[in-house]
Amino acid sequence: MKRRLIAAVMATALAACGQQTAETTADAVSEEATLMSGLVIENMDTSVHPGDDFFRYMNGGWIDRTEIPSDKAAYGGFGILRDESQEHVRAIIEESSTGDFPEGSDEQKVGDLYESYMDMETRNALGVDPLQPELERIAAIENHDDLAVYFAGAIRRGLDSPIGVSQFPDLKIPTHYGVYIFQSGLGLPDREYYFLEDESSIEVREQYLAHIEAMFDIAGFEGGAEAAQTIMALETRLADINMAKEDTRDAVANYNKVALDELAELMPNFNWDGWLSEARIGDIDGLIVYMTDYIRSLDAIVQDTDIETWQTYLRWSALNNTASRLTAELDQQNFAFYGQVLSGTEEQQPMWRRAVSAVNGTLGEVVGKVYVARHFPPEAKERMLELVQNLILAYEYSITNLEWMTEETRAQALDKLSKFTPKIGYPDEWRDYSALEIHADDYFGNMERAAIADYDRDVERQGGEVDRTEWGMTPQTVNAYYSPPLNEIVFPAAILQPPFFNLDADDAVNYGAIGAVIGHEIGHGFDDSGSDFDGDGVLRNWWTDEDLEEFERRTSQLVDQYSAYAPFEDLNVNGEFTLGENIGDLGGISIGMLAYQMSLDGEEPPVIDGFTGTQRVLLGWAQVWRNKYRDEALRQQIMTNPHAPSMYRANGAVRNVPEFYEAFDVTEEHALFLPPEERVKIW
Repeated sequence: MKRRLIAAVMATALAACGQQTAETTADAVSEEATLMSGLVIENMDTSVHPGDDFFRYMNGGWIDRTEIPSDKAAYGGFGILRDESQEHVRAIIEESSTGDFPEGSDEQKVGDLYESYMDMETRNALGVDPLQPELERIAAIENHDDLAVYFAGAIRRGLDSPIGVSQFPDLKIPTHYGVYIFQSGLGLPDREYYFLEDESSIEVREQYLAHIEAMFDIAGFEGGAEAAQTIMALETRLADINMAKEDTRDAVANYNKVALDELAELMPNFNWDGWLSEARIGDIDGLIVYMTDYIRSLDAIVQDTDIETWQTYLRWSALNNTASRLTAELDQQNFAFYGQVLSGTEEQQPMWRRAVSAVNGTLGEVVGKVYVARHFPPEAKERMLELVQNLILAYEYSITNLEWMTEETRAQALDKLSKFTPKIGYPDEWRDYSALEIHADDYFGNMERAAIADYDRDVERQGGEVDRTEWGMTPQTVNAYYSPPLNEIVFPAAILQPPFFNLDADDAVNYGAIGAVIGHEIGHGFDDSGSDFDGDGVLRNWWTDEDLEEFERRTSQLVDQYSAYAPFEDLNVNGEFTLGENIGDLGGISIGMLAYQMSLDGEEPPVIDGFTGTQRVLLGWAQVWRNKYRDEALRQQIMTNPHAPSMYRANGAVRNVPEFYEAFDVTEEHALFLPPEERVKIW
């Protein structure tokens, strides 16, 4: 089954702006000589006042001298680290590609999967032949009962269908797995792409039609132009019943566990028996229908759409899902639309990078074991565990002293905080890939077998207890995440390096960078979605009505703040959709600052590179979000991503932090200034 987390992861002193003066102690001078700040001073643009654009103040020099590489839609701190991680992984993979390893060994699988991707000569010679069994399955669909069976089989083989399937802990019983179904099946990134009437959206739809036609022509399918119109019409009907992305975040409203014998009440004409049998889950105690209105509305579309139309749609879905597994020409055309049109990327990444991504996504923990041994020092894990504990203590202090929360809710919040589980660097238990068969001359088959192996693994453990040792990211991933039903915060090894984490730097920047990232992930446990789960990961309301009303009042202010950001005349940031991440950011930097202050234990921090400790915490936060976007990528981020663009993450959080105003002498004449009564404090 497709695995999805219901959950992330970012020069002269301004003496007049800072709290520290020239009266620096001898000890501080000595420390300044021996400690590095962790700030990259040459990246700054000190011609900008921090109160007007804090993002540019920290990153403007880098922005001005940096061009986005031609194979990137956006570029910055995250992307640079991801490139470095891929380079490290490439070296590991190529060792497996050149060695003589036993059939079935991890090394053989890694090396042969990489080789199968890189062997474009064989892939070109095969053409679309590997897709032929799928096309025959589609051609064999005779009626709507057959169609339901095909939907389930396609998911198992790693393809798409209008009904998505995933295994995840049951939100009401998080010690055990649940099987979720949800909306799926669109070729464009989000429902809005099918309906918006601005010039950019209209152009994307026209390009999508042209892309479908071109893909049909390259694959040798007949009637590409007519097929494109048919596919667009059906996808538009599906998009029309898709739940708005803002509403998909509401776990309370969306969770609906339905016994198998009651599924017919949702879709009375759908062949549930055939679907469940093909999905291999006919003996489970029920499906968690995560988007009930969509599933209910889908019944009519399934039934009143003729089989020929569905077959045209499914041929496209199969081709679209596997384009990068087939020929160079199909792969390039796929990139021309999804990379160039939607993201503005000028050219594809080098083939080796794409091959590394395929290995990471398929055999990631095999590579991860070697990556950790080579690139993750033990002292980094020890320091991270210390930082996490300090951030949790700061959250505890803050929650204990919140003036807006009643004692009843406060006790529940503190209970939840006490049950957070941190995971740092890498799993304690590594995944077993013995069931997966990999061949050096069969990239298409390798990826299909990998999808089936993943799916069957989930089916086999359905009904059992949740494996709490499992990770949702590999160690070589530059990111972080929080899982509400597991109440865990996870930080892979690859993010634990500058600009996020610097073992050789003074604490201040680390608290503003990785400290705020830790605080951000903890904050997801208390954002507008995570706050629906208690300390044991159970989806339930633990708030008093009074506190919930006040929480929603405060978060609505944050919605309004971010909704005002408009990088284009016709497109604003969606403050409602990005609310969870914005709560995480605000909590992250606020609690990161508090944790830093608590760590000083009353001692005065040194001035380093001309900046006080408080200034360095805030600058460490802004430094994390160093990034540039192509216009197309920026549009796509705003329309599809629950994270606000980087510049608004840097600026949007700090303007609500009281220390920002004092540290950088920010007054009402500056663009980021908010009157004290409009500054949001949640946690």
